[in-house]
Formats: sequence, structure tokens, C-alpha cells
Amino acid sequence: MSLVTVYRALNPADAQLVRSRLDAAGFHAVVMHELSSLSMDGYALAAGGIRVEVPESEAEEASQFLQPQPPTETDPQ
Repeated sequence: MSLVTVYRALNPADAQLVRSRLDAAGFHAVVMHELSSLSMDGYALAAGGIRVEVPESEAEEASQFLQPQPPTETDPQ
């Protein structure tokens, strides 16, 4: 099974938050390169960030899930 990157982060907290959102939505997400970014200053930026990946079969739907949603109108006051 091959994995596809659906999100890149420059800090572990951001990557884990996205992984958690994907997991809660039923995707099989993993965080890659997190440990490397913690062990060397600047590594995350130089290596293209900490990657959140899902199986290839889930990649398109997971990418759409992570897209920002347009704001909804609130009830007039």
C-alpha cells in the first residue's frame, strides 16, 4: 500500500492536529518525518516539512476534507 502526502506542517503540533482530524473522520492518517524535525533545527523546513499521509485510495477525499470551508451565514440579528 502506498501513502500519499495530503498535508505538510513545519511543527509537530500542527501535523498531529491534522492527523487527529483525519482519524476522527475515518481516514487512516500517519505522520512522517516528525522525529527528524525534532532532532535537528531547521530540518522540517529543509526536508519539505513534516508530512501527514494517507493511503493512496483515500488521498483525494482526504485532501478535499482538509480544504477550508467557506463561511456560512449566521442568522440575522
